[in-house]
Amino acid sequence: MRVFNQINLKHLKGDLFGGVTAAVIALPMALAFGVASGAGAEAGLYGAVLIGLFAALFGGTPTLISEPTGPMTVVFTAVIATMMAANPELGMAMAFTTVMLTGVFQVIFGALKLGRYVTMMPYTVISGFMSGIGFILIIIQLPPLLGYASPPGGVLGSLTAIPGFIANIKPAEASLGLLSLAILLLMPKHLRRFVPPQLLALIAGTLLAIFVLPQLFSGETYRAIGSVPGGLPTLQLPTFTTAQWQTIVINALVLALLGSIDALLTSVIADSLTRTQHNSDKELMGQGLGNLASGLFGGLPGAGATMGTVVNIQTGGRTALSGLTRALILAVVVFGASGLVEPIPKAVLAGIAIKVGIDIIDWGFLRRAHKVSIRGALIMYGVIAMTVFVDLITAVGIGLFVANVLTIRRLADLQSEGVRVLGLPHTDDGLDCPNASPEDVRILRDPSNGVVMLCLSGPLIFGAAKAVTRQQNDLLSARSLIIDLTEVPHIGVTTSLAVETVAREAVEHGCRVYFAGIHDQPRQRFENLGLNRIIPVENWIDSRSAALKRAVAERAGRLLSDRS
Repeated sequence: MRVFNQINLKHLKGDLFGGVTAAVIALPMALAFGVASGAGAEAGLYGAVLIGLFAALFGGTPTLISEPTGPMTVVFTAVIATMMAANPELGMAMAFTTVMLTGVFQVIFGALKLGRYVTMMPYTVISGFMSGIGFILIIIQLPPLLGYASPPGGVLGSLTAIPGFIANIKPAEASLGLLSLAILLLMPKHLRRFVPPQLLALIAGTLLAIFVLPQLFSGETYRAIGSVPGGLPTLQLPTFTTAQWQTIVINALVLALLGSIDALLTSVIADSLTRTQHNSDKELMGQGLGNLASGLFGGLPGAGATMGTVVNIQTGGRTALSGLTRALILAVVVFGASGLVEPIPKAVLAGIAIKVGIDIIDWGFLRRAHKVSIRGALIMYGVIAMTVFVDLITAVGIGLFVANVLTIRRLADLQSEGVRVLGLPHTDDGLDCPNASPEDVRILRDPSNGVVMLCLSGPLIFGAAKAVTRQQNDLLSARSLIIDLTEVPHIGVTTSLAVETVAREAVEHGCRVYFAGIHDQPRQRFENLGLNRIIPVENWIDSRSAALKRAVAERAGRLLSDRS
C-alpha cells in the first residue's frame, strides 16, 4: 500500500483551481466553527490547515477535502463544555487531548482494516443523529445570531434563554446575522459559480459592520472575532486527570466513529463524481493523522467535508495536490493575514453556522420516512430527540439496539420460512421443497416409507434456530430422518447447534439420520461439533434424491430382517 495519496501534475491546473476554491469556502466555515465551539477562531483555522494537510497527504481519497465539520464541531462543543465544567484550569487542554485520541482511534480503525464496516449502520440511525446534530447547531447559534453569547447549558440553556433574547434583541447584530443567512439561502445558483455565498456573506457582513452600522445604529457596537494569534500554534501536550480519563476515551471514540462515517460517506460521493475507487482503510489512517496533528496544535477535530469536496471536484480537482494547495493557502492566512479576520462579526459567523445546520438535517427523508416505514420513522424521530435533548452516545446506542432488534426479528421470520418438515402424515407439501423431483415427492407422500425430511434453505444464522427447534417433537415420530441442506451454503453456530440437537434426539429414539446435499461450510461445522461420530459417514450423502432412495432401501431391508 502506497504511503502518500495520489499526487501528480497531470491535472495541475484543475488541482490548483480546486484547491483555491476549496480554501475560499473553508475560511468562513473554519472561523464559524471555531467561534461556535468555544475554542476560538484560531482553533478552527488550525484544524482546517492540519486536518486538510495530513488527510490529503496520507488519505485514500485523492479529491477529498477534510476540515472541521458541523457534526464534529457540535460534539466537540459538548466536550469542551463538559471538560471546562469539571476542571476550568485543564479543561481546554483535556478537550484537545480528546481530539488527539480521536486521531489515534481512527489510525487503529484503519490499521485493523475496519473501513468497510464503519458505515454499516441503519440509515434511520445515521439520518436521525445527523439531523439531530443539525438541530443542535441551529439552536445553539440562535443566541449569537440575535447578538448574545451562547448561554451555558447547551441546547436546553439556549432554548430557555432565546425568548428573553428575542424580547431584547440587538438590532445591529441581528441585522448582520439575518443578512448573512439571507445571502446563503437566497443567492441565485448562477451567481454561486462566480463567488461562494459563504465568502460573500462574510465580506458583506464585515464591510457593513465597519462602515454602515455606526451610522444606522449610533453608539451600538457589535461583537467581533477579535485578536487571532498569528504565527505557529502552541504545542498542546496530552493532558488528563484520573477523574476524567474515562470521559475522554468515550468522547474520543464517539468523535472517531462520527468522523470516520462522515469522511467515508463523503469519499463515496467523491467516487461517484470522479468514477474512481477510494481506499477506506487508508483514508481512515489519513483522517486519524490529521486529527492527531490538529489536537497537538490546538485545532478542532474534522472529517471529510461534502461541500468542499464537491466544489473541489467541480472546479477541476483530481488529485491530492488540490487538498495540499487548499491547506497552503489557509496556512498563509493563519501565519500572515490573521489580522484581517479580527473585525468579522460573530453574528455573521452564526448565520453561516446556522445554514450548515440546515444543510445537515436530512429534510428529504424526514418528509418521507413515515411513508417508507412507520417503525423506521419512529426510530429516526427517537434518535433525533435523544441527540438533541440527551446526548449523541445514548441516541446512537439506543437507536442501533432498537433497529437491530427489529431487523433480527424480521430476519428470524424470513428464515423461519426456509425451515420445512416434509413427509409427516398431516402434511401434504412435498412439492414445497426447492427442486424436488417427482420421485422425491412420491417417496415423501408414501406413509409406508416412514421417511421424514427436514428441508432447510438459504444462509441460516441464529434467526432460524427457533424454527428448527419447534419441529423437534414432530421429527421424533420418523423412522428415517433426512436433514436436507442442499440449499444451505452457510449455517451459523446457533442454528447448527439446533440441528445437532434434533439429530442427536432422533438417533437416541432409534431413528436413522441422513445428511443430504451438504456443502463445505456446513459439513465442516457439523464435523467440528462431532456429528460425524453420531451419524455414520456413509449417511452423509451428496444429493437429496440419493438420500431418499437410501432411506427407503435401508428401511425395507430392516423390515425384511425383522420378519426373518
